[in-house]
Amino acid sequence: MNARIALLPGDGVGPEVTSAARLVLERVAAVFGHQFTFDSRPIGGAALRRGSAPLPDDTVAACLQADAILLGAVGDAEFDNLPANRRPEAALLQLRQRLGLYANLRPARVWTGLETVGPLKPEVLARTDLLVVRELTGGLYYGEPRGISTDGDVAWNTLRYSRGEVERIARVAFEAARLRKRHVTSVDKANVLETSRLWREVVTRVGADYPDIRLDHMYVDSCAMRLTLAPASFDVIVTENMFGDILSDEAGAIVGSLGLLPSASLGDGTGLFEPVHGTAPDIAGLDVANPTGAILSAAMLLRHALSLDSEASAVEAAVGAAISTPRRTRDIGGIASCSAVAEAVAQQVKRA
Repeated sequence: MNARIALLPGDGVGPEVTSAARLVLERVAAVFGHQFTFDSRPIGGAALRRGSAPLPDDTVAACLQADAILLGAVGDAEFDNLPANRRPEAALLQLRQRLGLYANLRPARVWTGLETVGPLKPEVLARTDLLVVRELTGGLYYGEPRGISTDGDVAWNTLRYSRGEVERIARVAFEAARLRKRHVTSVDKANVLETSRLWREVVTRVGADYPDIRLDHMYVDSCAMRLTLAPASFDVIVTENMFGDILSDEAGAIVGSLGLLPSASLGDGTGLFEPVHGTAPDIAGLDVANPTGAILSAAMLLRHALSLDSEASAVEAAVGAAISTPRRTRDIGGIASCSAVAEAVAQQVKRA
């Protein structure tokens, strides 16, 4: 296969972890006989430093022409004084919207050998393997009107969802559950929010089309508590934008580190793949960031954007083999560098 991948390193540790993921993808190409072409473009603070917008037009054009997009991270405190739509983080929101990426898949699992890394007891963590399906282009992050009063004393945001938005993300969740343990937990705040009442009504209706899938409803605060008490009880969690953002980060803490979590943003346009973690400016440039989330995002890229399931499984197996060795970054109890972990994973990539 010949594939064009838009590479958006971004800010902080983004260039380091995307370099690691690229190394593994190059190894996949060599082992399986593919040809991957990488087109690196600026985004976020890196673009602002070049005097352009946080999401330059040529970056958007490269993404539209690519078969898949691999992103590092965006965000830089240097630009915190800028208006919200000019900050580095705005680039990611704008890109998701431009590409019509409404479904964010965030898997979280406990890897063999890392059962004692997280804050929970190994017996509580046992068999934890869940997927958060987060609605990505609606809710508070995009709702209008929004703003701050001229005197700075009042601020407002709008939480808005339509039936169509809820239905399409619900179907993504139910289809994902059919490939897993056939259990969907829909998370809302229907005891308080009208949007959540609509959410629950629509998800229930969609669930009727999937009689083979067990559907539960849960309030977001109850779900947050249960994630820490019985994470293995979840299979697929489907929820709105902000709830999904928060719950998936909680899942990262449970399994040991945000550095382990990948994500895929899918929808109408080119798929966007990125680790869940942020820019981590305190360790940027030190070669100590955990590249696992970025490497697993590359595996999701292979599976969801290029339909290369065997290659994706090979990368996931390589990550498992590397984690079982002493080559671990310091966030999960090791001393290995980011680049050393990338090399270790790349060496483990083999045909099944």
